[in-house]
Amino acid sequence: MPPDYWQTLRLTLGLAACTTVLLLALGVPLAYGLAHGRYRLKPLVEAVVSLPLVLPPTVIGFYLLLAFSDGTALGRFLINTLGLSLNFTFAGILVGSLVYSLPFMVQPLQAGFQQVPRSLSEAAYTLGKSRLTTLWRVLLPNMRPALLSGAVLTFAHTLGEFGVVLMIGGNLPGRTRVASIAIYDEQQALHYAQANAYALTLLVVAFAILVTLFYLTKKDAGRRLL
Repeated sequence: MPPDYWQTLRLTLGLAACTTVLLLALGVPLAYGLAHGRYRLKPLVEAVVSLPLVLPPTVIGFYLLLAFSDGTALGRFLINTLGLSLNFTFAGILVGSLVYSLPFMVQPLQAGFQQVPRSLSEAAYTLGKSRLTTLWRVLLPNMRPALLSGAVLTFAHTLGEFGVVLMIGGNLPGRTRVASIAIYDEQQALHYAQANAYALTLLVVAFAILVTLFYLTKKDAGRRLL
């Protein structure tokens, strides 16, 4: 077992968990707006959300690295005004993960909102319910599979991030060195047994997550039929 195995694993799982929770909070209103909104810039917003699906991770990481540096207005504002230096920190790789995993959360939620019958929300509005109450009490309970899919896909996708995390965070043990980077390091050093320890762990965790997703989705579908 690699000497920093548990430290690296905790950092990796922590990054995935934080990314999933934050994107769930950000993704619900964004997906709702994309599913039901009617505005001219909607195709542009959808393109921006989907961009991480087609861009190489290193491209996203490179531009975020530049944006967070003191050579840009944003970077100077973050560093001088807010005291935030995001490059080569956990906060920085978290922001990168939020950007890179955004479509894996938003797209399942958008599809879930679109599949919920409009009659449910209209009935809630007729009964005097607010939009927030309708969202929380009517829409979200009826799109549990979409919520589960978005959360699981985001978590699993973040586990395997490499390019974005490496560009923004580098390889600092205990701070930014996640399991995917550790695998690369150990492989480069010809430490195949140690690389296998990380790789096998990610494989088992990802497989368990997908099995859980399919089981819960099938169970929820069975309840709906009843």
